[in-house]
Amino acid sequence: MLDRLLGRASLKERIAELEDETDSLRAQLDAESERRREAVAARNEAEEEVNRLEDRIAELEDRVERAEGGDAASVDYRASEALHGARLDDVLARLGGVETDPEGALTAMVVDEHDVPDPVSDALGERAPLVERAAPCLVCVDDAELVAATLAPPLAPDAFCEWGDAFRLERSWFAPTGRYALALVRADLFAVGVYDATGDAVERVHAEGFESDVKAKHSKGGFSQSRFERRRESQIDEHLDDARDALAALDDEYGYDACYVTGQTTLLGEFDADARAPSDASGDPREALAAAARDFWTVPYHSL
Repeated sequence: MLDRLLGRASLKERIAELEDETDSLRAQLDAESERRREAVAARNEAEEEVNRLEDRIAELEDRVERAEGGDAASVDYRASEALHGARLDDVLARLGGVETDPEGALTAMVVDEHDVPDPVSDALGERAPLVERAAPCLVCVDDAELVAATLAPPLAPDAFCEWGDAFRLERSWFAPTGRYALALVRADLFAVGVYDATGDAVERVHAEGFESDVKAKHSKGGFSQSRFERRRESQIDEHLDDARDALAALDDEYGYDACYVTGQTTLLGEFDADARAPSDASGDPREALAAAARDFWTVPYHSL
């Protein structure tokens, strides 16, 4: 009664209306921010796809131009293989057994597809684009063109290009030495093993791993979606912190000489590692670790 007499009832009603309107506008603002974030992500993905397609178009146009000009209609790898274990040893032994006259064997580490050394392009001619497709890769070709191949070593050296009387192939580029750690990192999974590599034998002396409760998906919608994204990012950060702590603890306990990290591409840069490589291994931590280790030490090979 008193509120109505003093006019406070209408003011309170107006305040409540304004509070409801403020909440509604805040929700709209959050939803718009989320839409903008998704639009930026979609634009970045689209730009990456456009760049990939433009590169592909340029490659195909080059093939068409060579075909119309009377050159080889197209070039492709004569053979491709994923080398591992005994098969890798066999191929390396064959390449290592090639002997030529001085300056008859060309070896080059091509780290950038857009920076193929001139000696490689000159030696391979129309097959040089195959090196661009395989890069980063190690190229071996002799002056008689009896051997022409690329390999992608897991522990690739810095770029070089040199002629000699044999191909330059160092075992340490393709196989582990000493004591090392190899870790598999995904947004919700971490696994790591410590290995001893003596001679041709590799022994896993320790393995551990864990899975974290990281939210996967959430229905779209306003403030709750933004809050979900922040929560997910926080969970991933905590997961990565635990992974880094686990690696540090293992280093203290085992004193490994090198650390290699494989797994989800977007997370590899979060770790201080001597080498990194993507892997889609997943599942039980120990089983996933075994699959990731095999992926890491497998060497893509192409015969040009």
